[in-house]
Amino acid sequence: MKEDETNSIETKEMILLIKQIKQDIVSTRNRILSESNQELIFLYFRIGKIISENQKYGSNFINSLSTSLKIDFPNATGFSPRNLARMKKFYETYGNFSNLPTALAKLPWSFNCLLIDKVCDFDKRIWYAEKCFENGWSYVVLTHQIDLRLYERQADKTLKLTNFERQLPSYQGELALDVIKDPYIFEINGLNNKAHEINIEKAMIEKIKTVILELGKGFSFVGNQYRISTETKDYFIDLLFYHLKLRSFVVVELKNADFDPSFIGQLQFYVTAIDETIKQENDNPTIGLLLCKNKDKYSVDWSLKSSLAPIGVASYEIRDYLPSEEEINKYLS
Repeated sequence: MKEDETNSIETKEMILLIKQIKQDIVSTRNRILSESNQELIFLYFRIGKIISENQKYGSNFINSLSTSLKIDFPNATGFSPRNLARMKKFYETYGNFSNLPTALAKLPWSFNCLLIDKVCDFDKRIWYAEKCFENGWSYVVLTHQIDLRLYERQADKTLKLTNFERQLPSYQGELALDVIKDPYIFEINGLNNKAHEINIEKAMIEKIKTVILELGKGFSFVGNQYRISTETKDYFIDLLFYHLKLRSFVVVELKNADFDPSFIGQLQFYVTAIDETIKQENDNPTIGLLLCKNKDKYSVDWSLKSSLAPIGVASYEIRDYLPSEEEINKYLS
C-alpha cells in the first residue's frame, strides 16, 4: 500500500476516533445534567414537604427559611419566598416521589412550575412533558404550545377525521394519526383568516420554519407548487413534505374555503401521482392532508370512505403572531 493511502486511512480513523470521543463527552454531559436536575427536583420536593407539614407557622416560616438559606448558601439561587412557596405547591400536587412521573422528574424546575400553574389535568401535564423531550422545546415554546391548546388539538384521536385505519398498515396509521392536529394554527405576520389562498401559501413558504413548527417535528420541506406531469398536462401540488419518522411523503393541499367533497378526489389524485413518480421502494405509502377553513364530520367521513388513498382532513386558522427566530431554530435543530 502506498504511503499516501496509508496516511489517508490513518487520518480517517483518527477523525472517527475523535468523533467518538466527542459523542461520549456530549452524552456524559447530558447524563450529568439530567441526573443533577433530577436531584434538584427531589431536593425541592423534600423542602416542599417540610414546609407543607409545618403550615402552623404560617408565612413567617417561609420568610425565615428564605433568609436563613440565603445567609448560609449565598451563592445558591432558588431560595426566595416565592420559590419556596412553589416547592410547597409542588409537593402538595404530587404527594410523594412515586407519584412523580419520570418525564416530569427530568424536566427543569421552571418547566415543572409552568405545568403546575397552567395545566390542571395530570395526564395532560405528562403529555406536555413527554413532548418537551420528544421535540426539544424551550420554556418559551412550551408556554406557547400550552397557550395554543396543543393537547386538545393533537392528543384526542377521536376528533380527527382520517381514513388511516383503513388505508395504512397499523403501525404507520397510528403514527400518522398522532401527527395530525385539528385545527392547525399558522402564525404568519400580516395575514388573517380572510387572506386569499395564494397569499397564504406564499406567506407560508416565506415562513416555512414556522409552518414546520406547527406541523410538528419530523416534517422536511420538499417544495411548493410541486409539478407532476403526464404526457399532456402539468399539475401543481400546493405543498409537499417528507416525514422522517413516517418515512413517507405528505401532500398538503390548502383550501381557503369550507370543505367540499371534490377536494378529496383532487388530493387522492396527487397522492397517487407522488406514489407513481417519486416514491421509492423503501418509502411508506404517501399520505394526503387537506387543510380547509371549516368542515362538517359527515361530509368528510362519507367522502373519505370512497377514497383509496390515506387522507386526513383538518381545519386551520391564521394568526398574526410569530415566535422568535431563535426559538424556532432551537426547536428545529
